[in-house]
Amino acid sequence: MHTFTVIRSTRSLLATALLGLAAAGAAHAQAPDASKFITNKRHYLFPQRDAESPAVQNVTKNTDEEADVAGVYTKLAYRPYAQMLAEIDELRKLHTWADTTYQRRLAALPPGGALQVTIRRKGPGSANLVNLVVVATDKAGQEVFKLVPPATPGRFYGRDLYQAQGLLPLPKVEPQELKVRVGDAKLYLAFEYVVTVPPVQ
Repeated sequence: MHTFTVIRSTRSLLATALLGLAAAGAAHAQAPDASKFITNKRHYLFPQRDAESPAVQNVTKNTDEEADVAGVYTKLAYRPYAQMLAEIDELRKLHTWADTTYQRRLAALPPGGALQVTIRRKGPGSANLVNLVVVATDKAGQEVFKLVPPATPGRFYGRDLYQAQGLLPLPKVEPQELKVRVGDAKLYLAFEYVVTVPPVQ
């Protein structure tokens, strides 16, 4: 992927993240109970590490061809703070930002990094991130955070599929292994992951 394409995609996702921060308070109150969703029955024998996001392992089969055809494709990626900071620094070089612009962008970076969520669903009404609730628990089963994305309508992807994508800013958490469930209120399904939060670099 060309650097310009990566930078443009990053800029768009960062803008989405800022909107997510503004809507987080209102969305949290409306969060459905993800524990009541049926867990996707298609499991890997062993969790599969994501090639593009090594900190994420798929427990349920969320991104294979069958999931894409069925309209349940649900991809989770973890973007550490250090990675997002490096992207901001690269953007600064490309656009020769004033120091105030850089400081504003720097202050907007979520301290815990972000989860990047991508879904593909059948029909435009089903492909909206507002249908999701993301719940992370620690090894003891205690909830670490719960996130509901802001309304993010999907765009036509192909066949009868629509794709929606966004960044969910995370609070700063201790380095640990988290169990993450992404529940979809339209499908009444939940998809499971293991996310390893690395030490701050």
